[in-house]
Amino acid sequence: MTNDITQPQKNVPDPQQPDVLEQSCATDIAPKNRLRPVSRLSIWSLGSVVIAALVLMPIFAVIWIAFHPTENIWPHLLATTLPRYAMTTGILALGVALLSACVGTGTAWLVTMYRFPLSKTLEWLLLLPLAIPAYVGAYALVDFLEFAGPVQTLLRNVFDWRSARDYAFPEIRSIGSAIIVLSAALTPYVFLLARAAFREHSGSVYEVSRALGAGPFARFWRVGLPMARPAIAAGTAIVMMETVSDYGTVSYFAVQTLTTGIFSTWLEGGNAGGAAQIASVVLLVVLLLLTFEKSSRGKARYHSGARHPRPILAIKLTGAQGWLTTFVCFIPFAVGFILPVAVILSHALGEPEQWLAPGLISAFKNTLTVAGIASLVTVTAALFMVYGVRLTGRALPRLALPFTTLGYAAPGAVLGIGILFPLAAFDNALADLILKLTGHEIGLLFTGSAFAIIFAYTVRFFAIAQGAADAAMGRVAPSLPMAARSLGQTLGGTLRRVYIPLIRGSVGTALLLVFVDCVKELPATLLLRPFNYNTLATRVHEKASLEQLEQASPAALLVIAVGLVAVILMARSENASDLT
Repeated sequence: MTNDITQPQKNVPDPQQPDVLEQSCATDIAPKNRLRPVSRLSIWSLGSVVIAALVLMPIFAVIWIAFHPTENIWPHLLATTLPRYAMTTGILALGVALLSACVGTGTAWLVTMYRFPLSKTLEWLLLLPLAIPAYVGAYALVDFLEFAGPVQTLLRNVFDWRSARDYAFPEIRSIGSAIIVLSAALTPYVFLLARAAFREHSGSVYEVSRALGAGPFARFWRVGLPMARPAIAAGTAIVMMETVSDYGTVSYFAVQTLTTGIFSTWLEGGNAGGAAQIASVVLLVVLLLLTFEKSSRGKARYHSGARHPRPILAIKLTGAQGWLTTFVCFIPFAVGFILPVAVILSHALGEPEQWLAPGLISAFKNTLTVAGIASLVTVTAALFMVYGVRLTGRALPRLALPFTTLGYAAPGAVLGIGILFPLAAFDNALADLILKLTGHEIGLLFTGSAFAIIFAYTVRFFAIAQGAADAAMGRVAPSLPMAARSLGQTLGGTLRRVYIPLIRGSVGTALLLVFVDCVKELPATLLLRPFNYNTLATRVHEKASLEQLEQASPAALLVIAVGLVAVILMARSENASDLT
């Protein structure tokens, strides 16, 4: 295949490269082969740049505040708390990464390579812990294992122990418990990617290894694991990023990490510059993890030699061996889903009047409002930007598009600092200007309302909507929008009449995923919410922090129910792709 794809006589697509025409339309490789919608600056290219600037603004604001604090406490942080925060964060992240990688990879290998009792069911059940926010799992574990909980109560009744002095029990609120809870909630990320990687391998590879005398462990360690290493590394990097950004779990277990340091330095110490400096350290850690994830995918690549690789023939396990494998795969599901749901449900049923509590109803309404608006704004902005980048061919929007995914990697606490201070300065300047011009005091329009929360959600989850929109538009044949343009359709008309009808399924999925993540988001909501404004996540955190788990349980169950919808949708889409 020649490289001169821009020459007129080479315009016929090579059957070995079916995506040449699409690449030409999307990236402007061959401008003569497509209809250029505009030859000057358009609202689509300008709007794309504005959207990218708004998404990246909080990250740049954090860096600016960190380097220009009103009171520089960086030397004090380095000499006192920052090393301890960094050490604890590192231990926590490495512990969660190691446990999640082992459990997620092991269970993915078992359900892919073997058939045992309930193996097909467990493939779906092992995804359900994704619906449980880690902070909900933390509340449930402490309630289950604390002195007055069912475990220690049973031990005292069985062995006739009178008090805690009669026996030794591990400390519940510790970094070890935090590692277990976060691993239980985040293991499905590794499981999903590892299982997909194992499924993509040709079954002939494992058949050859068996013929050469490789046993079960050797096939895993020497064949399956090396080929799935990029996917496992990517899942582990996601787990580590989520661990670094967590606040609800570590604060409940009294584990001092970089994220809790942001809250304590800002809210308790009253030093925004110091909080921004800690946030910049968190951002640096996350960027390093992103670099690790990218490099791990780029260094190791394995390709199947056949156009249609032979499917994997799963080995059937029966008897005690099969049931033991079932039990091993059932443990992550039990710890990550059954335990928290059972504990929270028991408290919710114990005091059913809490379902009608005024605070719960208002939190539910607030959650629906901010999550609904944020999901609509996020998906609309993502569609606008992706469409503008694809069809205007401008270099600046195309260059800015990949950087808009950084918001998803940034922890909510970091985004909270990056949004609140610039927005508060703009809000106060606007209020002063209106007061000077009209004589009326309007108050704080943006930081005094839910606008800041919606903005934070949009920045935080823009990558989800952008990825879904980009993938969906990439599946639309380039000839369709080109035909619409040749028939006189404007850019907006092409989007409405061609793209939207063809990608509405992906748009709906993106709306749901963004909505679910907005419902579960805690750190950014805690920092940016107006006074006396609760969502379901903040209500759960507040009540559980006061040891009022009965009042927190209904809100926690509602959050779990919303998460289950997303997990079920994900499982259905995976089943559909397997069938095709």
